[in-house]
Amino acid sequence: MTGWRIFVHSVRMVVDNLGTALRLSLVLYLVQVAAQVQAYMGPVDPAQLPDDMGPGLTQLVLTLLAAVASLWIAVGWHRFVLTGEPPAGLLPRWHGSAILSYLWRSIKIGLLIVLALMVAGLVVTLVALALGPQVAAVFGFGLVGLGSFLFFRMGLVLPAAALGLPLSVREAWRATKRDDGAVITLAFLVIGGSLLIELPAMIDGGSATTVSLIYGVVVNWFATMIGISILTSLYGHFIEGRPID
Repeated sequence: MTGWRIFVHSVRMVVDNLGTALRLSLVLYLVQVAAQVQAYMGPVDPAQLPDDMGPGLTQLVLTLLAAVASLWIAVGWHRFVLTGEPPAGLLPRWHGSAILSYLWRSIKIGLLIVLALMVAGLVVTLVALALGPQVAAVFGFGLVGLGSFLFFRMGLVLPAAALGLPLSVREAWRATKRDDGAVITLAFLVIGGSLLIELPAMIDGGSATTVSLIYGVVVNWFATMIGISILTSLYGHFIEGRPID
């Protein structure tokens, strides 16, 4: 199955290039982790901050830095895999226009997915009223799969943005239509992977411990890199015609 092969290929992409992946993403990922560590350590004491730096502003700054770091990692990894561009020391090379284009296309895709899920969510609500919450829970689980499916169908525009190339959502949708079964498989794999990631927290009752924090940081890094790699593999396969080993 193509979807499974794309998933395995994406995992191998990270594992086989682990050193480069760490060099390219580790410093920026630690910026993203800062917000998690702050939440774990407890709320910031306003008395310890400068007069013009309240807890809300601190969180806003961390959130903005995390967003920039996330975009920077994604663009850097796409470019490394698709063009062989190495990181510049401990950071990916900075491509400001590509990062801005990546942000804009991400917002566009996000709005389209939210709109689709709102319509689907209305159907789930009607089902819940008619058949009960148990049946609706099954449909709710399907919303996660629908969101993943739509993201992978349209998300090919993101690696294109990282390369500075034009690609519309319609063109991405048309390209993946040739094998939408692969995208469906990937959507189910993402759901399964998400459940596995959250399983320890569910078993532990979601308690915030140092071990759970470290576990989340490590696992989420792999999930982030594999997720970016899946988009890269989809782009390489459906747009550039690269074979999937």
